[in-house]
Amino acid sequence: MKVCIAEKPSVAKDIAAVIGAGQRRDGYYEGNGYQVTWTFGHFCTLKEPHDYTDRWKSWRLEDLPMIPSSFGIKLIDNAGALKQFGVIETLVRNCEEVINCGDAGQEGELIQRWVLLKAKCTVPVKRLWISSLTEQAIREGFDKLREAGQYDNLYAAGSARAIGDWLLGMNATRLFTKKFGGGKAVLSIGRVQTPTLALIVQRQKEIDAFVSEEYWELRTVYRDTEFTATIDRIRNVEKANKGLAYLQQHDFEITAFEKKEGKEGNPRLFDLTSLQVEANKKYGYSAEDTLKHIQNLYEKKFVTYPRVDTTYLSEDLHPKVEGILRELTYYSQYTAPLLANLPIPKSKNVFDDKKVTDHHAIIPTGVLPGHISQDEKRIYDLITRRFIAVFYPECKVSNTTVLGVVGQVEFKATGKQILEPGWRELYVNEKDAKKEGEEEKVMPIFEVGERGPHEPRVHQGKTTPPKAYTEATLLRAMETAGKQVEDEEMRELMKDNGIGRPSTRANIIETLFKRKYIEKKKKNVHATQTGIDLIDTIQNELLKSAELTGNWERKLRLIEKGEYAMDTFKQELIEMVVQLTHEVKNERTRSITIAEEAPAVPEKEEKPKKERKPREPKEEISIEALHCPKCKDQLLKKGKTAYGCSNFQVCGFKIPFEFLGKTLTEKHIFDLLSKGKTAKIKGLQIPGSPDPIDARLVMNGDFNFEVG
Repeated sequence: MKVCIAEKPSVAKDIAAVIGAGQRRDGYYEGNGYQVTWTFGHFCTLKEPHDYTDRWKSWRLEDLPMIPSSFGIKLIDNAGALKQFGVIETLVRNCEEVINCGDAGQEGELIQRWVLLKAKCTVPVKRLWISSLTEQAIREGFDKLREAGQYDNLYAAGSARAIGDWLLGMNATRLFTKKFGGGKAVLSIGRVQTPTLALIVQRQKEIDAFVSEEYWELRTVYRDTEFTATIDRIRNVEKANKGLAYLQQHDFEITAFEKKEGKEGNPRLFDLTSLQVEANKKYGYSAEDTLKHIQNLYEKKFVTYPRVDTTYLSEDLHPKVEGILRELTYYSQYTAPLLANLPIPKSKNVFDDKKVTDHHAIIPTGVLPGHISQDEKRIYDLITRRFIAVFYPECKVSNTTVLGVVGQVEFKATGKQILEPGWRELYVNEKDAKKEGEEEKVMPIFEVGERGPHEPRVHQGKTTPPKAYTEATLLRAMETAGKQVEDEEMRELMKDNGIGRPSTRANIIETLFKRKYIEKKKKNVHATQTGIDLIDTIQNELLKSAELTGNWERKLRLIEKGEYAMDTFKQELIEMVVQLTHEVKNERTRSITIAEEAPAVPEKEEKPKKERKPREPKEEISIEALHCPKCKDQLLKKGKTAYGCSNFQVCGFKIPFEFLGKTLTEKHIFDLLSKGKTAKIKGLQIPGSPDPIDARLVMNGDFNFEVG
C-alpha cells in the first residue's frame, strides 16, 4: 500500500479522486492500492524553551542566551491534530511507500518532513511536485513522481529558517522584554519583523522631521502648450516676480523640437509580491487578504501555485499556452487576435528556465471559475489579463521634447502620444492603465526658430514630505531590502536579498499590526509610538538592518541550492545571538512607551531560592485572529448564530454560539480553536439525559464537537 500525505483535506480529496482512492475512511481515503491522508498545515513545531529545561520556563536575563545543544520538534497541542497524526502514524508504519503530496514549496516541504520524522517513517519516500491542482496536473505529477532526496536542500533551508527564527526571536524577545519592558509588556523581536518595522520607523521620522518650504516656478503657455523654466526653483516671491516681469518683455522662441517613436514593453507576469502590490494599489486589499484570495483560487484549480517569487514561465509550458488561451472564453475579445496569429512567440521575457526555481509565475489554468466571491473574481481578472497581455504586441508611443527660450531663460515641455496601444488594449477602460501622474499629451508641430507672444505666469508650490508607506510600497521595500528600485530587471536581480519570502511577508506585516507597532490611516502605514520607541531602544544595527537581513535571506536561498551549509548559517546566528546578549545586558536601561492592549509580559522574575511554578503567559482572546482548524482560512462571524470559516461553502466548518443548551463564551470558542478543548462547562443538556452535566467540550478529528 502506498500512503499519500497532502497538506489539507480538500487537496487530499482531489488527489484521491484522481488516483482512484474512492473509499472514505476515518482520517483518510483508500482504494486502488493507495491510502490518501492529510495534515491541517503545521502539525509539528520546534520545541519551546521549557521543553529543553525547566530553567527556561522563567524569563530571566541570567539564563540568556538559550542555545539548545540540538533542536527538537514536537506535535502541536490540538486534539484534532493529535488524532489525525495518529492516523498518519499508523498508515506510515504499515505501508510500503510514502508519497509526499505537501504544498510544493519550502514551507510545505518542512511541514511534511517534520511529520514524517515524528512518525518515524522508515519506508522509501517519493515527492509529488505540481504547480496546479487540476486533474491533468495531478495525473502528470503521479506519472513523474520524484525522489524525495531531490528536495533535501529545500528541507535544509526550511529547517535553517525555522531554527534561525527561534534563536533570534526567543532570545531577543526575552532579552529586550526583561531589559527594557519594565514588566509591562512583551517587546517582540524577530529576524524579519524588526528590520521591516525599522523601515517604517525610518520613513515615519523622515516625515515627522520634514519642514515644508514654499517655492516658485516660472511657467508660460505658447501655442496652447505649457512650458516650465529649466532653472532651479525660486525660493522667494520677489525674485519670482522680477523673473515674470523679465519674461513679459520678450517673445518665446523655439530652440529645439524632437519627436521620437518608442515602445513600452509588456508588463511582467505576476509573482506573489507583485500581485499583492497590484491588488493593494487597485482595490486596497491587504497583503494577507490577497494571499487568502489567491490561495482559494489555487485550491479551486483556477490558477497555478501562488507562493512564487518569479515572473517567468518554464520553457516547457510554451506548447500549453495556446490551449489555456482557448479555454479563456470569457476573455475571447482579447484572446482572438492572439489565436488568429499563431504560433505564440517564445519570448525570453516570458519563457526562461534559468529564471524559474521551484515554480513558474502565477497564471490561469484554463479552468473557468464558477461560484467565487467578488474579491476572488477581481484577483482572477488581474492574473488573467496580465497573462494575456504578455503575449500582445508592445505599446508604440511617440515621445516629444520641445525646448524654448524667453530672453535668457530656457524652457522645456514634454509630451507622449500612444500610437498603437498593443497590450494596453486589455486595460483601455482601466483608470490605472497609465502610470501614476502620467497623462497623454498630444503636442503641436513646432519649427526651430519660430517665435511669438506667450502667456507667462508664476506657479507657487510647496515641497512635500516623503510618502508614507502603503502595503504596496512596503512589500516592494521588503522585496528590495529597503532600496528604492523602479527598474523591473534590477528588482528581479535583488529578490535573493529581499526581507522575508513572498509567502511570509503578508504575515509579517499583519504581526506588526497585531502587536500595535504599526497602524493604518486610510491606505498609509504608520509606526506607532511603541514601534518607534522599540526601534530606538535597539542599538544593535544587525537587528534593524534591512540589508543585512536580506543577506541572511540570500544565504537561505544558497542553502536551497546546496551552495551553503545549514550548520554554517546556524553557527553564524548563534554567534550573533551570543554577542547581542552580551551587548544588551551591559546597556543602560531605558524606558519604552507601551501601547494599550500590547501583549503582557509572560511572568514576573522569580525570587531567588524559592521554588514556585512560573505563571504561564496570559492569553489574549481574539477569535478573529484565529483561523479555521480544518482548512486554515480566516474565521468570521456568520450572522447571529455561529463563527464559521470564510470559505464555508467549501470547508463547512462552524462553531455555534449556543451548544447543548449553553451559550458559549468567547473564551470557550477561543479554547476550542487554540487548544481543541474547553475548561469544564456547567449544566450541559445532553439529549436523552434527564439531568444537566458538567463536562468539557472537545473538538474531534472530524472537526465536530463532543462532550469529553
